[in-house]
Amino acid sequence: MGNDVQDTVDVRLGARLAELRAEHGWSLAELAEHSGVSRSTLSRAERAEISPTASLLNRLCGVYGRTMSQLLSEVEAEPAGLVRAAEQTVWTDGASGFVRRSVSPPHPGLRGELVEGRLAVGADIAYDRPPVPGLEQHIWVLDGSLEVTARDVGHRLATGDCLRLRVSGPTRFRCPGPRDVRYALVVVAP
Repeated sequence: MGNDVQDTVDVRLGARLAELRAEHGWSLAELAEHSGVSRSTLSRAERAEISPTASLLNRLCGVYGRTMSQLLSEVEAEPAGLVRAAEQTVWTDGASGFVRRSVSPPHPGLRGELVEGRLAVGADIAYDRPPVPGLEQHIWVLDGSLEVTARDVGHRLATGDCLRLRVSGPTRFRCPGPRDVRYALVVVAP
């Protein structure tokens, strides 16, 4: 995805984050207190001066009670029943090298969603909490290997392996190599 497209997504995402904060009637300082993210980082993300990381979005999703796919779908022009591969939303966390493709058409009334994740060798993403407590995840490795830690229990997944878990605390996704990992993530809201 080109930088212009990513910049446009970041601008729409920043505007949506500012809208959500306004809907809650919070100042930047209040949101910082709720999320544990600095006021300056929140301000820069809302103004699209920075591209938010997966970790930052996860914290904000937790505060606003949304999954990341729900939040990203809110910045799309209009939900559709069918989304062609070329039209699926792809979001990149430049800091970690995490690439996230929203495969299933986003819909606010549905509880399930399908995401494709890609991590480069050595990429390591830690989430301090789930965006929605009790979220169910099915992680199916399509190619490569992935280390997932949840509830202080580590799981090493190889091609074809699938892990099901209910997320209630910190999680970590790491690509140990020797090649990049590609996986499908099925997310089911409680």
